[in-house]
Amino acid sequence: MNTQSAQRAERQLNRTRTWGYGLGDFGINLFFMSAMTYLMYFYTDVFGISAAAAGSVIFVARIVDAVTDPLMGMVMDRTQTRWGAMRPYLLFGAIPLAVLAVLMFTVPDLSENGKLIWAYATYIGFGIAFTVVGLPYSSLTARMTDDYDERTTLSTVRMACAFSGGLLVSVSMPGLVGLAETEAEGYQRTMMLFAVVATLLIWVAFAAAKETLVTLEQAPLKTVRTPLNLDPILRNPHLWVVIGIFCCGMLGFTLRSAATPYYFKYYVERPDLIGTYFLVTLGVMVIGLIAVPRLADWLGKSRSIYIGAAITLVGCVLLYLMPKDAIVGIFISGSLVSLGATPVAVLGWAMLPDTVEYAQLRHGVRADGLIYSTASFVQKLAKGIGGAMIGAMLALTGYVANVEQSADTINAIVGLMTWAPAAILLPLVVFAALHRLDEAMHRDIVAQLQARGD
Repeated sequence: MNTQSAQRAERQLNRTRTWGYGLGDFGINLFFMSAMTYLMYFYTDVFGISAAAAGSVIFVARIVDAVTDPLMGMVMDRTQTRWGAMRPYLLFGAIPLAVLAVLMFTVPDLSENGKLIWAYATYIGFGIAFTVVGLPYSSLTARMTDDYDERTTLSTVRMACAFSGGLLVSVSMPGLVGLAETEAEGYQRTMMLFAVVATLLIWVAFAAAKETLVTLEQAPLKTVRTPLNLDPILRNPHLWVVIGIFCCGMLGFTLRSAATPYYFKYYVERPDLIGTYFLVTLGVMVIGLIAVPRLADWLGKSRSIYIGAAITLVGCVLLYLMPKDAIVGIFISGSLVSLGATPVAVLGWAMLPDTVEYAQLRHGVRADGLIYSTASFVQKLAKGIGGAMIGAMLALTGYVANVEQSADTINAIVGLMTWAPAAILLPLVVFAALHRLDEAMHRDIVAQLQARGD
């Protein structure tokens, strides 16, 4: 009886850990989606810098990540505290991240050059703080369980929370900003509100998550001990396949999200529909999450991504063909695009921790931080390229904020919403076809690790 009670308590604790951990991504996405969806628009139409300058700020920050992400990965692999290797960064990094997020959406009383310096400083600072919190948070998936199916469940719960946080941002941002006398004041106050909520939820994740796979006593034997040991990433083909899937998904998502405010403001000429569009399309993604684990169990992760890509392609074509006054058609087409993107968003995070055990078996080291930091940097680079593409396309077609746009600019905006994401589907399908680290292979890897005492 006591044993059964203990088992029930353990199962309840696991549910608490799963959902507590997931809530952290709700908080993190209050920051992530604010930057992803509204920062480019904020820079050009509120902050007052050119589209080209805004794109360069976003891209340069990704270059900085080339240094900070691997550095953070090495630091994580050497961290040993009573809270574990990853969790302390959630506890101590949440407040600096919140402060920098607010400053990023603040319009200072400076000259044009001063504003540009402010944009570089705050966005790069935000990116570093996001790495300090977000990278350890993501890496916790590999430390919380080594079960193939549990990782899919954990990633699904996490993505449900992430999409819900993103949904809240996308839907509420225009209305919250509109409560203030000016857009500048509205963005700053809204980010203050998001910062408080996000900090509390990141602390919830710190309290709920447990690093059960690698104890403090085991860590010195199972982590990378020298920055020169790059085998876990350089000789890990499964990692690069997953990174390719990540990059395609992030690039497409960046283009669609950042282009949406411009699409509705200048093409559809209904800026009041921006929040509603995000509510519908991201809401469809949240609902679609329910089907992803079962779809993956039935068809496998790669085939699930194929199906998603086909749905997204249909949605992109339909969205391109929709006239600007076909509001219902635009919403339906956009919902198909978002629904098709759901498998990539979930399964990429479920695939990544499996590559940690592959590297551990093959190279004799457990390099969570190094592997996750590599994936994080390349994913952020894709995000930066997406932001730079939007800035470049707007600049090349003569975009000027808050005026009627030229036909070339309108065509560019529509293309960024439709053909650009559609073109990314081809490499996405190729990477999915190359994925070989399935459930059977991963279970064999875990069994071998257990047999040799790792």
